[in-house]
Amino acid sequence: MSAPARTLTVRHVQLLRALFAAIAALMITFSPDHSAAVGFAVFGGFVAMSAVALVLGAWLAVPAGSRWPFILLAVVDLLAGFCSSVPSWRTDAMFFIVVIVWAAASGLIELLVGLRARRSEPAAKDAITIGALGLILALVLLVIPVGYNLSYSVEGAGELTLTGIILAVGMFGGYAAIVAVFLAIAGFSPRRVAASNHNTTPDAASSAAVETGGAT
Repeated sequence: MSAPARTLTVRHVQLLRALFAAIAALMITFSPDHSAAVGFAVFGGFVAMSAVALVLGAWLAVPAGSRWPFILLAVVDLLAGFCSSVPSWRTDAMFFIVVIVWAAASGLIELLVGLRARRSEPAAKDAITIGALGLILALVLLVIPVGYNLSYSVEGAGELTLTGIILAVGMFGGYAAIVAVFLAIAGFSPRRVAASNHNTTPDAASSAAVETGGAT
């Protein structure tokens, strides 16, 4: 007898995460203020909602033995969200620290999970890509000086200043936009489940467990 169909699948989790990433990217893109306070507000909302999607995915989309990647990523997101919610921590330096640690931790988790399952799970390549993007974000923020300050003038706009926090918030917005596009494509793409042999039944193939979905 085949297993009952799940109301929420890994595909739905990917689409939810894509939606939250797209909202974060749009908020940063259309905000004239790229300060640490605004950056933390957008980032904190993004990781909090991503954690909700991951918890729902762990509970409803995958079998019990495959839930640990979702739970671990949700814990990392919730910790980052907590740090983002402390008013006294909303400084330029703390934005760099929190986002770098979050990007490195979540990126490494997704990358390792994807590599571990790359030969057996169709969604593993999505986790590998999102994990790599997280690590790239961490590396990019590491090379941006926190105290960077460049004053320049633009004809018709007057004197402008480019700072490290503006660059950092903008980089997170760019990361969120890329993640949103990639996870949306992954969520809408058809899945092909590899059969172990020619005698595998359709029911057995369709009930194969997917260990992890895609990006944080």
